[in-house]
Amino acid sequence: MCTEKGTEKSCVGLAQATFLKNFSKPNMDQARSTISKIFNGEPRSYTRFNLTQNMEGENSHVEMKLSSDVDEELGSSGGEHLNANQNHIPQSYLRHSQKSQRNVCYVIIATLLIFIIGKVNCLQHCTPKFQHLASNNRLFLFFSGYLIGYLAHSKQDKEVPTCIASGFSDSDGLEQAEAEPEPTLNWEDLKTLLKNKLNAEQFDTVFRDYIQENHEAGTEGDEILASRILASFKNYRMNPWHDEHYVKLQGLLPSSTNTIKFNGEVVGTPHGYAAYSANGTAVGPLVYAHYGMESDFHYLQGIGIDLTGSVVLLRAGKLSFAEKVANAAKQKAVAVLIYPDPANYALQENTELYGHVHLGSGDPYTPGFPSFNHTQFPPAQSSGLPSILAQTISANIAAKLFKKMGGQNIPTIWEEGRLNGVTYKLGDVNDTVIVEVNNVLMEKKIHNVFGVIKGFVDPDRYVVIGAQRDSWGPGFARATVGTSLLMELARALSEMVKNDGFKPRRSIIFASWSAGEYGNIGATEWLEGYLTSLNLKAFAYINLDGAIRGKLNLTCIHFEQNATLYIWFNVSNHETFGMALKHTDLFSRVMPMRTDDAAYPFVAFSGIPSISFWFGNRDPDYQYFGTMEDTREKLEYVMTRHTEQFAVAAARVAGHMALRLVHDHLLRMDVSKYNSKIRSYVSQINRLVKQSDSLLKSLEMQWLISASGSFGRASRDLIEDIKNSDLDDVEMCRNINDRIMRVEHNLLSPYVSPKDTPFRHIILGFGSHTLPDLVEHLSALNRNLPETSVDHFRNQFALATWTIQGCSNALSGEVWEQDNQI
Repeated sequence: MCTEKGTEKSCVGLAQATFLKNFSKPNMDQARSTISKIFNGEPRSYTRFNLTQNMEGENSHVEMKLSSDVDEELGSSGGEHLNANQNHIPQSYLRHSQKSQRNVCYVIIATLLIFIIGKVNCLQHCTPKFQHLASNNRLFLFFSGYLIGYLAHSKQDKEVPTCIASGFSDSDGLEQAEAEPEPTLNWEDLKTLLKNKLNAEQFDTVFRDYIQENHEAGTEGDEILASRILASFKNYRMNPWHDEHYVKLQGLLPSSTNTIKFNGEVVGTPHGYAAYSANGTAVGPLVYAHYGMESDFHYLQGIGIDLTGSVVLLRAGKLSFAEKVANAAKQKAVAVLIYPDPANYALQENTELYGHVHLGSGDPYTPGFPSFNHTQFPPAQSSGLPSILAQTISANIAAKLFKKMGGQNIPTIWEEGRLNGVTYKLGDVNDTVIVEVNNVLMEKKIHNVFGVIKGFVDPDRYVVIGAQRDSWGPGFARATVGTSLLMELARALSEMVKNDGFKPRRSIIFASWSAGEYGNIGATEWLEGYLTSLNLKAFAYINLDGAIRGKLNLTCIHFEQNATLYIWFNVSNHETFGMALKHTDLFSRVMPMRTDDAAYPFVAFSGIPSISFWFGNRDPDYQYFGTMEDTREKLEYVMTRHTEQFAVAAARVAGHMALRLVHDHLLRMDVSKYNSKIRSYVSQINRLVKQSDSLLKSLEMQWLISASGSFGRASRDLIEDIKNSDLDDVEMCRNINDRIMRVEHNLLSPYVSPKDTPFRHIILGFGSHTLPDLVEHLSALNRNLPETSVDHFRNQFALATWTIQGCSNALSGEVWEQDNQI
């Protein structure tokens, strides 16, 4: 102890000795390091307790890098808000670190002031011995430096939380560190932000950016748009990427000609075509078969018209081109002609139709597997490729054919057409038509372009928002509108993350597809390439194709319809239409998903819940898809007002659905929607079995009934788990969400090959493995039709039963939680 009686030298020496005794060299180095950090910048890394378990199930601390480290590693192109996302660094925490650094500076300044004031007071009022001691600058600086280092080091220890191993308990005298909760915006804040970032004036500019006169898949115009989209994603700091596919597309070259002849006379050489038609020449009597639905062909058979070897004339509409051709092929027709009737289409008389007739999706010459980078595959082709000729014709050519046709008038139960000066006939055996198709199969390179906003809690779970980029002709409503919606949503949501504090729990992928006109080729090739990853991680697909047209409709699979319709109603009805449309009326607008819907392969091939929506303010649906008349002027004529207003409403609808899916703790999807569908099919099968002969009366229906009951119980149990869940329990929410995600995928039959039967969904797909086909096959058995087989039915019946049971098992959760009664 230094007293008045001590000398100056002894006091200084005693102070130095005491300091050196209590603080070793490592501690001195640490103090110096701490002071250096205070003046030179913040630490290069820090630890933070992680609330969520990683994929290996560990709860240990994780090393977190600051933004400066991330920028050095990824470069400026990596994206500011995405770099932060990848390391899970909340912006509030970084601000807190900067604030703490300023606080330390304030402490240092205050300490120096205290020492100075103390020194002055001591020189004025202390005894001569202490005045002399206070005037010693070496001792003053020594204690000042020590105190500054101590305070700074103590402050830093308080600011940086340590992670205590989970094995320690409170009884050990250790308190587990708690993480600072990540801030998030509430739902009302998100809706307001999105609303403020989307406006009609911006859409007018974006429309002009993505209008392209010629952007057919694989052409220069398509690549120009792809490059423009990739550059925009980079500008939005979304870490974009793209993939290339070399696919086979069929079209008509300028040097090629397709021809239609009636009794030897040429009636037309159409420029439009049906991609993936068989090539060659077909000859046969001309028969009019309305829309080409199975009921239309059954009617013709019922009145004694033999369709074998015939050329079938069909109206566009009701079904996809591919379904029409497939139905005609079942009747052993040799060719199909498809035309737009004025009763359905307000087209010019000579307007050509373009489409495809592949009953499937993706490149039909690489079925079930992706066509990446010239990869060599064994010769294969899709079972959905037609074996007969198909050709689209204009209304003008169709009128010429009808005027030459004979036979009886069409039945009154069929819808009357409106071709001028035409009497609609069924045709005569002497009406010989020759169809010549010379389409050319070409290999072309296409690009899919992607951007991503990564989630902050479950970045490996993502919703995909997609739009087709290519089109035959202008394709304004088909491609330009969807692409513009995609890009505006990407801009708005990325700005919300970067500037407004939005932290999505899950990731959002924005996808621009090519070759959509040929049967969703770009999207399907991507699904085929990443099937094993996507069916575990992608939980929803939102389709933007043709979102603005005529009718108010949507098709949704596995989405919670009440929530979806509520969002749709509140966004679009009041803000855009000014219509007195009741909320309950929207349920009547929900349509079955068609095979030519861009969202269909996501559901039926990959088992990803999907939604398509479109709306306008007039009942007639948009009639210009697949024609050269699909222009902005035509769309605005149909909508009777500026398209930009509807684009804002459509973007808000899609944006709200996406935000709900990545914002909420639990996914807003209703797994019970399939209960009624499965029960309906089981009821139909049970009724038909009871009506069958002795060969099927021995069939044990209890198997299928029990499987259906298991699915119902599992879905109800999951709903109860959701009601009783703790939204703050990250592990529980992730487990429940995974159970929800698996439902759609587990309804894909595991007993058929995705190569031979790509649409494996037992309810929404097509093939002998589906429940609708079981009903149809059983009905045919009861009518003793020759193409039926009791053994085949029994086999498919058993496989469908176990598919439903397997889905219910997965829905129930872990194996020890299941009570299997089957």
